[in-house]
Amino acid sequence: MTTAANPRATRPQGLPRAGDAGGSSRSGIAPLKDNHYALLQVVLFWAGAILLPLGIVVIVLGWYGAANTPYQWDQMSYVVSGGMLGLGLTFVGGFLYFGAWLARIAADGRESSKRLADTLLVLAEVTATAARTDEQGHDVGAIPVVAGGGTTMHRRDCALIAHRDDLAPVGEDNAHLATCRVCRPTARR
Repeated sequence: MTTAANPRATRPQGLPRAGDAGGSSRSGIAPLKDNHYALLQVVLFWAGAILLPLGIVVIVLGWYGAANTPYQWDQMSYVVSGGMLGLGLTFVGGFLYFGAWLARIAADGRESSKRLADTLLVLAEVTATAARTDEQGHDVGAIPVVAGGGTTMHRRDCALIAHRDDLAPVGEDNAHLATCRVCRPTARR
């Protein structure tokens, strides 16, 4: 029985998952360890989250200082230190936010690529299984055959006889035939 709480239960266990390192799953203890892209996104986000409002605060402090001094030469230092530095911090913070957004888009793209690869692996496995079986569900590649008038019994999918067109199925009287050492067919007696 599959449940919504366990999404891995819906996928057959024997099929590989793209991006899995040996089938191990993350435990969630240290989600950013060995995940440099997610770490980059978090660092860019928090740097932008600090610098953008800090730049606005520096601009407001520069305006307040310039507005409350009567001397023009004193106002210039507030404009340069508060206004220009604040603008720089605001722009850098905005660009870091933008970088965090791009890193998130890239991570989403990687995740969707992994899902697509998983789907293609499942589709390839289903297609390969369907191509190897006949209407009764027997594995066509496992049918023992003999090439021409030969004395060696092979599987139909053996690499040694893959190029041959004169294959004939092995009958009931196959005691005189030797088995191939490459594919090792099982004869039906």
